[in-house]
Amino acid sequence: MTDPLVFPWVVAVFGLMIGSFLNVCIYRLPRHESVVFPPSHCTRCGKAIAWYHNLPIVGWLVLRGRCASCGDRISIIYPLVEALTGAVFALNAWWFGPTPLLLVRLLFSCVLIVLAFIDIEHRILPNRITLSGIVVGFLASVWLLPGWRSSLIGILIGGGVLWAIGELYFRLRGVEGMGMGDVKMLAMIGAFLGWKAVLFTVLLASILGAIVGLAMMAGRKGDMKYALPFGTFLSIAALTASFVGDRFVDWYLSYYS
Repeated sequence: MTDPLVFPWVVAVFGLMIGSFLNVCIYRLPRHESVVFPPSHCTRCGKAIAWYHNLPIVGWLVLRGRCASCGDRISIIYPLVEALTGAVFALNAWWFGPTPLLLVRLLFSCVLIVLAFIDIEHRILPNRITLSGIVVGFLASVWLLPGWRSSLIGILIGGGVLWAIGELYFRLRGVEGMGMGDVKMLAMIGAFLGWKAVLFTVLLASILGAIVGLAMMAGRKGDMKYALPFGTFLSIAALTASFVGDRFVDWYLSYYS
């Protein structure tokens, strides 16, 4: 029997290694590069990174954040992504235990992390991730939670809600207020988590976006037309929704039943 205290730690170590691969995806996918070939290398001098320098977090610390060959700085984002992935993997393992659903939620978490960091830097949400995610999420839901009906409704609501908000904003202000990447991403979230979690995700992401937007305006670092990385807020909200989204919506709806 799997020890419930040890299992999350084992999964966390696995998550650290996966986080190293997610760094490759975050850097290469927006540049339309292969995530498999060539192997990990310095983006400045092109020198291949030795396996012992590629150890999650430890490698970055040993190198003191610089390339061993040319001395170019290695962004702190790399160990942060690895640490975040390890922590998220541990949380999923603790919450879902050694079940088939855990594998799906780990994959979903990886997708959210990649999309969040790509959106922060590039303000894009690649179709090859979001559209593929819709298909994978729906197929997984045929056999696992939330079930194919909830997944299908989640896809329709997820894509439809953000599209309607963006269309309304365009009609009122005459400018694009939301990209189709956000719409596809929320449809993907609906495919994995179902319609209840989609509603929770939209609510929480909107609150987070409003807080950050107001803070930036207060600090005079942006205005009403500043493009916030809404995909990043969706990632944070969807990760939260994967644990408590359904329970929150059920709790809220209980007041009207």
